[in-house]
Amino acid sequence: MVSIAEIIRRHHDEILESWVAQAKRAASARGLTQPELTNMMPVYLALLAQHAPGAPDSASASARRRELIEGHIGWRLRQGFHIAEVAAEFALLGQCISRFWRDRSPTEQPAPEEIEWLYGELNHATTLVTDLFHEHMRDDEQTEKRYLRLLRSIANESLRTPEVSFKEQLRDVMLLVMEAMGAQTAALLLYEPHTNRLVTTASVGVGNGEFEQYVVSLGVSSFAGKTAEREEPTTISDVATTTLEVGDALRRSGIHGLLGVRLPPRFKLLGVIYVGTSEERTFTAREGRRLESLAEQLTLQLDNAQLYKDLLLQSEDLRVERDLRERFVSVLAHDLRGPLASVKAAAQLLLRQAEALGTRKDLASRIDRNVRRMDQMIRDLLDASRVQVGGQLPLRLDTCELDSVAREVLEELREVHGDRFILDADSGVRGCWSAEELGRALWNLAVNAIKYGAKDRPITLTVRRGPAGAWFSVHNEGPVISRENQAHLFEPFSRSHGSPTNEGWGLGLFLVQSCAQAHGGSVRVQSEASAGTTFTVELPWDARPYQYSVSEGTSQEGTAGAPLAY
Repeated sequence: MVSIAEIIRRHHDEILESWVAQAKRAASARGLTQPELTNMMPVYLALLAQHAPGAPDSASASARRRELIEGHIGWRLRQGFHIAEVAAEFALLGQCISRFWRDRSPTEQPAPEEIEWLYGELNHATTLVTDLFHEHMRDDEQTEKRYLRLLRSIANESLRTPEVSFKEQLRDVMLLVMEAMGAQTAALLLYEPHTNRLVTTASVGVGNGEFEQYVVSLGVSSFAGKTAEREEPTTISDVATTTLEVGDALRRSGIHGLLGVRLPPRFKLLGVIYVGTSEERTFTAREGRRLESLAEQLTLQLDNAQLYKDLLLQSEDLRVERDLRERFVSVLAHDLRGPLASVKAAAQLLLRQAEALGTRKDLASRIDRNVRRMDQMIRDLLDASRVQVGGQLPLRLDTCELDSVAREVLEELREVHGDRFILDADSGVRGCWSAEELGRALWNLAVNAIKYGAKDRPITLTVRRGPAGAWFSVHNEGPVISRENQAHLFEPFSRSHGSPTNEGWGLGLFLVQSCAQAHGGSVRVQSEASAGTTFTVELPWDARPYQYSVSEGTSQEGTAGAPLAY
């Protein structure tokens, strides 16, 4: 009989060549060069060839194999590979070795105890991979939780110590983000709507003094601008060679790798955050998710700070209500949104380990879906609060097509509520509006139609071009809205007496009206037994003259010239 060690020594190169050919077709090889793919296996195979029962170096070879596996799994994890992908490499190796004796005569095959040893060794390697992977996942999860907790502590402390400048608080946050990501620099750029620019507000680490002078316009030609346009993290492996604009100071700093995320990933742009490393490399999906979690907590802090600032401006002449409003901000922004962010992070961590959930994966998905819905409800409540205290719904205006907005809303509605919707739209209905707020208004009207309309009848979304502007409507068949109820439809926290559900705040129609008024338009309702119920929003072509001026406390209507025609 021939030994396993002798087979490996005799066919070492053929075994390795066969393994590489099969491994390249497996998930574990995606994104790897051949040197990266074979960084460990030739040495591991040679150490298997040193096996001989009772040999003096057998124990040291076994220890060396374990050391190789530990280094290998650590490197693979840093590259974002999954446990199954790494374990598959060892299963492939066993197949490649066994092919050199499977079809041979019994005298040319290893003894049964030799075969048992080989598969036991490979199984031990797979078990070690699994143990190291789960240990890494636990450590990584605890690290992420720790930094999220520290970020919340900074946010809570900032409300208790308002004498500390906002910029100092943001600098403390950036130091924490840089430490959490193992980076050499971190920066926060906030969006200025009136100039359409991103301005560096806080920067720490390498060259932070120079970075704080960095200002960039939106647009995908710059790293910051490209990050602001995407929901997913944006990466640069080497600042020195990228064609994107990153600023001369950053190119001279010795920073190479960049990872940036948008704040928040959707809805109104607040800014972008990025970290940089001195090594030239790509970032893993896990690193992207960690920065997204930290960015989400930072977004809460920025939201709270802006809301607090807005409330102070509005309450200058309303000192009696100041304490009540501050308590409202504290309860809503921290006692509610803080725990909500923790629940959301926990649900997303569960979904990342879906294979461990089995049949309960749908529970984690349900938690995540409902947390997102609660987050949207809180956003609606905050916007309604701004309008109620005398403000105007803030708009991010740009040229957009109303029919395109309606089509996007229609697709989302069909995903959630089925194929009940019909779109009847003129094409190319273009104006200067807020696509985001018009999309929310359309969504609210359509959801209202689902709640109160006939369950088995279609809902129609209409978009039309008019002589002085554009309009859109949502129509449903079903119960008539009484004259008495119509008089209160657009009041905050108002619901029809025939409401079939208690879901939501009762703010949908109030926000639709606020959106229309912020654009300089209006909303009306018609409800008749023979014709059904139709909500119609009318808009001028250009909403810019109707924007509220915070500094002057007046509308700019009539000062910007005639509305533009599109």
